Amino acid sequence: MNSSKYFGVYQKGKSLYTKSLVKGQVVYGETIDGEFREWVAKRSKLGAALMNGLKLFPFKEDTITLYLGASSGTTCSHLSDICTKGMIFGVELAPRIFYKFVELAKTRPNLYPILESANDVEKYAYVPPADVVFQDISQKDQVRLFIKNCEVFLKKEGYGILAVKSRSIDVTKPPIKIFNQVRQELSQKYEIVDEKRLEPFEKDHVLFLIKKKK
Repeated sequence: MNSSKYFGVYQKGKSLYTKSLVKGQVVYGETIDGEFREWVAKRSKLGAALMNGLKLFPFKEDTITLYLGASSGTTCSHLSDICTKGMIFGVELAPRIFYKFVELAKTRPNLYPILESANDVEKYAYVPPADVVFQDISQKDQVRLFIKNCEVFLKKEGYGILAVKSRSIDVTKPPIKIFNQVRQELSQKYEIVDEKRLEPFEKDHVLFLIKKKK
């Protein structure tokens, strides 16, 4: 197992791995290689972006992350492996999926599940200022929700990561037009550090990495 160019992420062959915080734990059917868990790009948009060469990886050992659309905790589990002294606050609205995330969090002290809508920021106002705000919510107003949470929670020098599914915003428009609209909207308040198409792992998706302007 070799270190990759990303903090806390390892590489073996063409696959990426994280060193498991809970030795031997399988979270979503991923391959286990000794102390390491494969980060399956087809199951994680952040993993897909890393496979496609994301320019900057804003996670460190003590990073505080607000994760919107945590689902059952697939990507959060890898961030938990990486940010061992940090905190990952995972917001999820669907109770059935949230239950799985809660069960995962029972085994990992740096995961904090929040059963709320990402639109109701006042209901999780106790979350501390975040180094990273990550959003993976496939709905029409996903950009508005992302900006709303960044304005409330993101530190001045913090980073935001937005996974955009074009067809969730408008299925009638070509994906490239949707991505251009999102880029324009984000650039009004944020510096766009990088953007990555997620093919072949995800169709019609782009991951935007932004930084809050000084």
